[in-house]
Amino acid sequence: MNKTTQIVESVATSGAFQIENIYPLVDGGRFPVKRIVGEPIEVWADIYRDGHEIIAAALVWRLETERAWKRAPMTFDVNDRWGGSFTPDAPGRYVFAIEAWTDEFATWRHGFELKLKAGQDVTLDALEGAGMMTKAQAGGPDASAIIVRHCEDYLQSGDTEPLLAPELQAAMAESQLRPDLTRSPLLPLTIDRVRARDGAWYEMVPRSQSTVPGQHGTFRDCIARLPDVAAMGFDVVYFTPIHPIGVKNRKGRNNSLTAEPGDVGSPYAIGGKEGGHDAIHPELGTMEDFHAFVEACKTLNMEVALDIAVQCSLDHPWLTEHPDWFRRRPDGTMKYAENPPKKYEDIVNPDFSCEDAGSLWNALRDVILFWVDHGVKIFRIDNPHTKPLRFWEWMIHEVQLNHPDVLFLAEAFTRPKLMKGLAKLGFSQSYTYFTWRIQKWEIEQYLVELTGYPEREFYRPNFFVNTPDILPFHLQSGEAWMFKARLALAAAMSSTYGIYNGFELLEHDPIPGKEEYLNSEKYEIKVRDWDQPGNIKPYIRDINNARRANAALQQTSNLRFLPVDDGNVIGFVKESVDQHNTVAGAISLSRDVHEFWLPINSQVMVDGERRDIAAVENLITGERHPVEWGGLRVRIDPMRDPAVFFRCLA
Repeated sequence: MNKTTQIVESVATSGAFQIENIYPLVDGGRFPVKRIVGEPIEVWADIYRDGHEIIAAALVWRLETERAWKRAPMTFDVNDRWGGSFTPDAPGRYVFAIEAWTDEFATWRHGFELKLKAGQDVTLDALEGAGMMTKAQAGGPDASAIIVRHCEDYLQSGDTEPLLAPELQAAMAESQLRPDLTRSPLLPLTIDRVRARDGAWYEMVPRSQSTVPGQHGTFRDCIARLPDVAAMGFDVVYFTPIHPIGVKNRKGRNNSLTAEPGDVGSPYAIGGKEGGHDAIHPELGTMEDFHAFVEACKTLNMEVALDIAVQCSLDHPWLTEHPDWFRRRPDGTMKYAENPPKKYEDIVNPDFSCEDAGSLWNALRDVILFWVDHGVKIFRIDNPHTKPLRFWEWMIHEVQLNHPDVLFLAEAFTRPKLMKGLAKLGFSQSYTYFTWRIQKWEIEQYLVELTGYPEREFYRPNFFVNTPDILPFHLQSGEAWMFKARLALAAAMSSTYGIYNGFELLEHDPIPGKEEYLNSEKYEIKVRDWDQPGNIKPYIRDINNARRANAALQQTSNLRFLPVDDGNVIGFVKESVDQHNTVAGAISLSRDVHEFWLPINSQVMVDGERRDIAAVENLITGERHPVEWGGLRVRIDPMRDPAVFFRCLA
């Protein structure tokens, strides 16, 4: 066969159709689009072929692990643009594609009707149509019966009317062969449970939950705290690492390099004589106690998230069991973890490029699976950007193939493209730069980026207002209005947000000149009065209750900023996925009293119709106000409440 013949055959078998500009898509289909189970997925594409034939198209989809396809029709919109939707009914890893083919019978029918209208002889054309009917054998028994009946009616009577029956057209569309069927490349899709998109997180340091000064907290102490956390309206209780802590090179208080007798070290220096990543710090309790904590969370409609740090203390069992998993310096000493100029002499990082890397990868995957077997379905991964990207893609895929309800949060404060890359590779949620976005323009600009296309298809933000590592400068004054404003911003702008315990008590003592907590409980045990005067627990409760009662606040993408004529007030409107709930709001960024016009200019869905907003209802107080000229006058006194949220009513 000569080269020209090879080229012709290749083109002839590649498909008669062009399927282009598919939406939604992430990097041309290299990475999965993310959606929530039970919600329709709209798909659009440009589909065309040569000539004037009538074409048809369909969506096909299945779980990665299945062979059978499910199908849904696509409909023509305009200018070769086709659209359709499908709804996966379970979490998991899916693939979907678009199929296109020529509807030969519809093409024949269209031409036949035109000839009839023009008064032309259609005898041969009718026989051609009947011939198509005798070859249509790909449909079900009902369609076959319709085809046979109409074909016999025509052949016996010679009347062409049976050939034009609408039910015959539908039966032929189902039953005729599709010799030129063309399928797009398979496109990946991740379907997650609802918690992947929305939830309020409470970060708890378990060893600091005791009520006795200096006494190490236990899981039983944590259980005792759960009613308080649940009363504030949180959905996820996130534990910092709960494993044994190394003794060698242990850090002292305030991250000092020398530990004093009694210093407890950093929970991120994982591993001791009691075990490693699959062991529990003995002073926290037993595995049975941990199970009791998981069950207590379930009883209060919360779930547990565990912090997984891929690093080891110098006492971790892996260092003696698998010494080849770790790097050494030219003099034979252990290579400590580094982030120059910082050096972490209490931990070492595994070497993902070692000769036995496969065993290392499997061991880390098995750590996740171990905790999944013990009731944990959410994992916050510490500094994933410092580990190989291909490892995360492999590991998350491995876990979710058999446990599609497991979620991963990427704790990566690094370069924007790397953060987005981790999300593309499979992380269900991601930390963000929200912590440092404080001006109106930068907050709005950042949210426009996160809610735009394609970021909204793969990057689910989790807005933490503070962390054990980060006490932002704007919180260091300890002003209650600022704590409330940042909480309101995080809870309203993002459907997932979190606080680190102590935020509700307005803790704000910094290391001078740094965004770090003085006397950080990363290196010591802290005992608090969780009901101390001045706390903002009722405010947190009200905000979280408003979120639970309004689906518009349980998603991030459907966000529109309002042109409020005040540089220190952010106005916005959010609409739920099903369009049946709309929330408008305004949040102050300064302590001054603000009076302004809130131009909502929106509609709400009522009985399947879009209607103009006629009134709003305050989500906290229940007060109602009429909406005139598309908006209303609003007054905010941040010293009382820096935010106002309204449910929009028709």
